[in-house]
Amino acid sequence: MSVKQALLALLEQGPMYGYQLRAEFEQRTGATWPLNVGQVYTTLTRLERDGLVAGAGADDEGHVIYRVTPAGRDEVAAWFSTPVARTQPPRDELAIKLALAVTVPGVDVGRMIQQQRTATMTALQDYTRLKRGGRATTPTPSGDLDPNDPNDPNDLAWSLVLDSLVFAAEAEIRWLDHCESRLRRAAVENAGRPDPVVERPSPVPEPVETAKAETTETAR
Repeated sequence: MSVKQALLALLEQGPMYGYQLRAEFEQRTGATWPLNVGQVYTTLTRLERDGLVAGAGADDEGHVIYRVTPAGRDEVAAWFSTPVARTQPPRDELAIKLALAVTVPGVDVGRMIQQQRTATMTALQDYTRLKRGGRATTPTPSGDLDPNDPNDPNDLAWSLVLDSLVFAAEAEIRWLDHCESRLRRAAVENAGRPDPVVERPSPVPEPVETAKAETTETAR
């Protein structure tokens, strides 16, 4: 998740301070990826250092206001016009866990898949309920938009995020089903294979000289 570009995009709508930026970000994403306010201010400091934002004074309560610079606007435009790279996908904890589980002896991979499927199904049901509930189940907008307005862009933004979560959960369940099928097929194939034949090493013959010496000693 690019917090830097997201904050710049929000600042394009007008100057804001850190807490306002966090509230706007979480409002539009339904608090799916909560931001720590310390992370917001750290990012703002770096953006100011890089010339992408600039201080715009402070309000009556002493909050430092930030505005986007022309360079920051160019950064946002480039972000929106550039596809998200998939050449280096982010680490997927579940995929890593399953990959290791099938190679580590003693792990009940089938049970692990069943438990994960149950957890993902529960999450999918929660996402579905949120979609049916609409904005009534999401945070109250910080702006002047009507939360009951079907044309509210914040409502559309949160709906798109929910769609992403729903599709990801559905895909994960299908993938888990696929993994379970692969494991069963592998188990059947392994059961049908004959046990490997272990060849015993041939006895090493005694040296000829040693055998003759023992025969002579016996004769005496």
